[in-house]
Amino acid sequence: MASTVLITGASQGIGRETALLFARNGYNVVLAARNAERLEAFAQELQTYAHRAIAVPTDVRDPQQVKHLVERAIAEYGSVDVLINNAGIYTSGPAECYSLEDWHSVLDLNLWGYIHTIHELLPHFTSRGSGTIVNLSSIGGRVPTPYLVPYATSKFAVTGLTKSLASELAPKGITVCGIYPSLIKSNFMERALFKGKDEEDQQARRQQLEQVLSAPVIEKPADVAQAIWDAVQHKRTDVLVGSANLSLLSNRLFPDFVQWVMRKTFKNKDRAATS
Repeated sequence: MASTVLITGASQGIGRETALLFARNGYNVVLAARNAERLEAFAQELQTYAHRAIAVPTDVRDPQQVKHLVERAIAEYGSVDVLINNAGIYTSGPAECYSLEDWHSVLDLNLWGYIHTIHELLPHFTSRGSGTIVNLSSIGGRVPTPYLVPYATSKFAVTGLTKSLASELAPKGITVCGIYPSLIKSNFMERALFKGKDEEDQQARRQQLEQVLSAPVIEKPADVAQAIWDAVQHKRTDVLVGSANLSLLSNRLFPDFVQWVMRKTFKNKDRAATS
């Protein structure tokens, strides 16, 4: 009997590449994302190659939609073996420029979206005495990053959620893994949130990130998908992807210098940040 993986944010980027990899390795795939049209087209693509896949349009910020997602997955395949929490939003800008609505937009998706899926699937995993939860965090959830404060807050929270769950659930046969990539060359820019002192500042931040993403050394979604696959197969609980290893090491060895460089790099029109 084939194992089943449920992936959020599955219609593009890391989620799409991860779904392709698991499907090619014989998994049933449950695809979740907000864009129903794009999601269904991807499911049809997988089915064309004889992969078993269903699309369940889901906004993971809504616990009732998540409940329906899990119920549909179990009804279709009998069980879920792996949960991959991937849906999220990137944001950049001075902390004082974010409204409370902006904060909720980031935390509701990046943190509560993960909590909702875990909450629904955990009884299923504990009753079976097995299961794997993979949470896509970020190096921004391990290294403090100025001008990414709401994003970093959500990712540090995901890191704490992941590590605490891993400790508690290991004796129950459930593996919980955190994946920590750096910037990835994907299409997350289409839903990213940029704030600034003015419109020019916002645009400069967007252009700056686009320029960074154009560098040939930036990792790709397939690199993260492979890291996720390896983590699931080998029951790893902590995986840094590519250049994230260097970022973490640099911050451990030279924290003050690294923070100074990042402030200088990302401050843009926030001229008050002179040190």
